[in-house]
Amino acid sequence: MTDESRPPRGINDAATSGADPYTAYDDFNLPSYVGLLSFQKLPWVTDADDLLRRRPDVAIVGAPFDDAVSHRPGARFGPRAIRQASYHSGEINSLQLGIEPYAWLDVVDAGDAPITPIDVERSHAVIRRKVLEVARSGAIPIVLGGDHSITYPSASAIAETVAPRRLGVVHFDAHADAANTTWGRLHSHGTPMRRLIESGAVAGRNFVQVGLRGYWPNVETLEWMRGQEMRWHLMTEIEERGAEAVVAESIEQALDGPEVIYLSVDIDVIDPGMAPGTGTPEPGGMLTRELLRAIRQVVGRVELAAMDVVEVAPQYDHAEVTAMAAHRCVLEAISALAARRRDAGGAPRERTEPQWTTGRG
Repeated sequence: MTDESRPPRGINDAATSGADPYTAYDDFNLPSYVGLLSFQKLPWVTDADDLLRRRPDVAIVGAPFDDAVSHRPGARFGPRAIRQASYHSGEINSLQLGIEPYAWLDVVDAGDAPITPIDVERSHAVIRRKVLEVARSGAIPIVLGGDHSITYPSASAIAETVAPRRLGVVHFDAHADAANTTWGRLHSHGTPMRRLIESGAVAGRNFVQVGLRGYWPNVETLEWMRGQEMRWHLMTEIEERGAEAVVAESIEQALDGPEVIYLSVDIDVIDPGMAPGTGTPEPGGMLTRELLRAIRQVVGRVELAAMDVVEVAPQYDHAEVTAMAAHRCVLEAISALAARRRDAGGAPRERTEPQWTTGRG
């Protein structure tokens, strides 16, 4: 496709003069509410062999599972809500980082893990397999949850992929998610971090948690966390020192040993006044802008192996504010990855084809 025949870049460009209105805009440049519901209208590349042939830089993965929640259900609808919570289409430009991320990175939507309800073990197994397929293609998986139990199979898959390099976890959350069991069950959204440590996928000292607050975990769980050398930063510390300083220290801790980082963002780390659409809201959390800046800080400094954004439950949301916050968490990470490549002296990607080829005409 030549520059002259390429569809306009962005929704505010002038319409192509004299073009057939039926084919003037390809699917990538049509409004966000038109066409297939992929993340940012990016190409669907769901087959493992197709991913291996294409070798994208980043791939979105849906994990629509919430059978492991302890309170309000609904996060199974999170991936769809996050995908649609945007008015953008076509090329985008990050004002925060001064970069057009899709000019530097090939980003695709790899679809959802083939989850069925009422079977935690099967659901976790297919999430693990889906993330493995994406990671083995060379792409950085960004997983849309789903409840936080999905971090156990997802991060386990990444630990396997990056071995023998050591994986660290930076975890933004109101809750530590390091319980031994939840009403006697080993796999819940309150236990994934303990399962990762006990399985050997991630060492306890390579966990850094930010934003903890409220009235859990109990003393026994905190003692276990200390015994594993886990490190955490309470919201009271953010209140006293500021998010910038706390996140900077968290990055230094995260890089103390591990070579690559898994970033896990529970949307309930944000104050529920700004992100009500979640299963276990905890008042007194971070501002949305603090979290988005923190993600830019982390991804800009570390080698990111994978990321997840979890616990978006859209039925409790208002005006899509929670889903939009989660969506922007993903966009900030993608933009920071692009900026990191640019700042390391990389080159923009060469494109001979549009993001989407239209099915019209």
